[in-house]
Amino acid sequence: MKNGRMTRSGLIAALDVGTSKVCCLIARVPEEGQPRVVGIGHQICNGLKGGIIVDIQATEAAILGAVHSAETMAGETLHDVIINLSAGHPVSRSTGAEVSVGGHTIGDADLRRVLAQSTQSNGHGDAEIIHALPIGFSIDGDRGIRDPRGMYGERLGVEVHMITASGGAVRNLKTCVERCHLSVDKFVVSSYASGLAALVEDEIDLGVIVIDMGAGTTSFAVFYDGQVVFTDSIAIGGSHVTNDIARGLSTPLTHAERMKTLYGSAMPAAGDDHDIIDVPQVGEDSGEAPNHLPRSILNGIIQPRLEETFELVRGHLETSGVERFAGRRVVLTGGGSQLQGVREMAALILDKNVRMGRPLRLRGLAESVAGPAFATSAGLIAYAIEDLAAVPFPAALPKGEPTGLIGRFGGWLREYF
Repeated sequence: MKNGRMTRSGLIAALDVGTSKVCCLIARVPEEGQPRVVGIGHQICNGLKGGIIVDIQATEAAILGAVHSAETMAGETLHDVIINLSAGHPVSRSTGAEVSVGGHTIGDADLRRVLAQSTQSNGHGDAEIIHALPIGFSIDGDRGIRDPRGMYGERLGVEVHMITASGGAVRNLKTCVERCHLSVDKFVVSSYASGLAALVEDEIDLGVIVIDMGAGTTSFAVFYDGQVVFTDSIAIGGSHVTNDIARGLSTPLTHAERMKTLYGSAMPAAGDDHDIIDVPQVGEDSGEAPNHLPRSILNGIIQPRLEETFELVRGHLETSGVERFAGRRVVLTGGGSQLQGVREMAALILDKNVRMGRPLRLRGLAESVAGPAFATSAGLIAYAIEDLAAVPFPAALPKGEPTGLIGRFGGWLREYF
């Protein structure tokens, strides 16, 4: 047991389905010691836009390619995976409930009752629960109790951090995975997974913001007092920067991505006006002479989009009211965070100390997949290893009051057993 979480052992498969790539990691978890990656596969993906599946066949092909590569390397066949979720506009909110325990010793059945009560209203409309994480319990109004089992009281309360997402987006992603002959074990919000991979214990306790900069979305999470207390996302990512370059310089997308990676920067530098870069034009033959432009024009396109990204993140945090828990630290993950100058810009706009986040607790990662772009994949492994459901949630979260004799009898069984 560690921090109330039970560690599992065995073979774990993580599938990170992103807007630009699909990555599959297979890890073997020994009885003791750190998990070790035994299979890695990643594939370019053109089936998503802004985290939303727009071409199910292209997404399916990318998943199959990544999973097959990982299976071949590991010498294993996968049956189920744990998968990230950045689509469906995940919404973070807190909810609570209180039940009577009649003065007896609080046990697992009481925890199941109060947790079921707190999750009966699972969101709005088609929303589907992705995470329901108990933040803290109370007994007879005394708050801040982490595990009330074995204690006595009249009334047991709980506050739950609930993350919901659009049911349609969740089902589309699940269907796509199932078409690849895999079942989905769990969904994990991308920024939550990235934090589990890249944060150290003190950051999680004292307060930190994780910003996962993907190709189609930028998602972020606030960790405090050992737990994730808020998540959100905006539909802007690295591909928007690439599209801005392609449009602004009238160059093909492949060349725009290349220029962004090789020459781009989020912050201006003194020599930008003197550094000349070649810019091939759309529709021209490869043998024709490209335009020659100063690097300052390229960076003048990149800078406003990234400023917008961090200002939107700051605005969402201020509106939510959770910034007071976030402390003075920001950790950047995701492929978009690797662009030169991003760390400095984040520090300037968010007014916090910023560092780059990398997977910290996985052995066997090749250097090519050990950077910020693969933090979500590694975090999915971390989530699977540490069973966050040590506090016993009901097997199925109820969506309303049971009706009929059988429904009421089933509700009675869930409540007391």
